[in-house]
Amino acid sequence: MADSAAHLVDEVLPKRPIRQWVLSVPFPLRYLFATNPQVMSRVLNIVHRVISTFLIKRSGRTVKSGTQSGAVTLIQRFGSALNLNLHFHMLYLNGVYDHKGYFWPVKPLTPGDLDEITHKIAKRVSRYLERSGYLYRDAESEYLDLVPDEEDVMHGIIGASITYRLAFGPNAGLGVPEVKS
Repeated sequence: MADSAAHLVDEVLPKRPIRQWVLSVPFPLRYLFATNPQVMSRVLNIVHRVISTFLIKRSGRTVKSGTQSGAVTLIQRFGSALNLNLHFHMLYLNGVYDHKGYFWPVKPLTPGDLDEITHKIAKRVSRYLERSGYLYRDAESEYLDLVPDEEDVMHGIIGASITYRLAFGPNAGLGVPEVKS
């Protein structure tokens, strides 16, 4: 991991300001992404487009002008308890490059900016999941259609890990006991 980080800093990322973004997702989406990497990849593409477009507009430029952002994403699949906790760590340039290669820094984000970006990501991901047949909405509710293959034991293990539950044994389904030091 340290070698990868050093490689990014020394060989890949330009000497420009960088901002870290972390995107955590609800439990059902963690399950969906863990069991369907194609969906996770598509969602990550949506997230990247939303953030990049925001940064380009924030710089006073347009996407059509050929202006581009830069990002590196690490997909982390576990949490501090080594449970399945799929989330994204993204390093974005805190600015954009125009079509001539000139770097345009952007102003720091405000809480309102983060709300706008979060809502846009949620709306576009929901729309994608609905069009793809994973998210269903009716007049009273919305839900993800995540019917696991009952014959695949991994689905039960994944579900238990995401929700901090025991998957096997006489205490299956109960919460994982905490170890206090």
